[in-house]
Amino acid sequence: MYNILVVDDEDKIRMVIREYAEFEGHEVTEACDGMEAVEICRKQDFDVIVMDIMMPRLDGFSACKEIRKFKDTPVLMLSARGEEYDKLFGFELGIDDYVVKPFSPKELMARINVIVKRHAGAPADNAANERLKYEGLEIDTLGRSVFVDGEKVDLTPREYDLLYFLATNKNIAFTRDKLLNEVWGFDFFGDDRTVDTHIKMLRNSLGKYRKFIVTLRGVGYKFEI
Repeated sequence: MYNILVVDDEDKIRMVIREYAEFEGHEVTEACDGMEAVEICRKQDFDVIVMDIMMPRLDGFSACKEIRKFKDTPVLMLSARGEEYDKLFGFELGIDDYVVKPFSPKELMARINVIVKRHAGAPADNAANERLKYEGLEIDTLGRSVFVDGEKVDLTPREYDLLYFLATNKNIAFTRDKLLNEVWGFDFFGDDRTVDTHIKMLRNSLGKYRKFIVTLRGVGYKFEI
């Protein structure tokens, strides 16, 4: 059972998501705007947050940014707009998925299942108790933390997942489509620039150890040592 926070100013949207989530045995808490969502998250823990973007008082992007200051709860964004800029901006904030309205409730629940399972199980798949070290770059797979020359760096959940996947498959070349499929965990409805954006942010965080993430022109990327 998942504990889900649904944030949307439309009563009908919240009702539909609640209906499908409760049918699958999950528990749902509702908020009608970003301000309320932030306050609820200060008091409660959730397995996933389903957050609309366009809301009164505090929009979804701002609410997500505020919540990220004190919790690492995975977020799935809802929006009536499908512009690429909105998607990329959301991923830069560290959201886990983006669904455009109108949406299929069944697909939404499937995406929620993938997000929660990946977020809960990512460290345990291959090397849960290991620390991967490449010169001064260290990845604590159990704590999902990354250190550069002994200093912890702040990565979004997606940036960590991308680095972890590349580092545990070192010297293997991956296309952008393959990275989307493997790291995002499902067929992503977007384009290759999503991967490029996350690679750029990841490299900025790694400093001089950005050298390990190699661009293969016309192909994609690999973690090369």
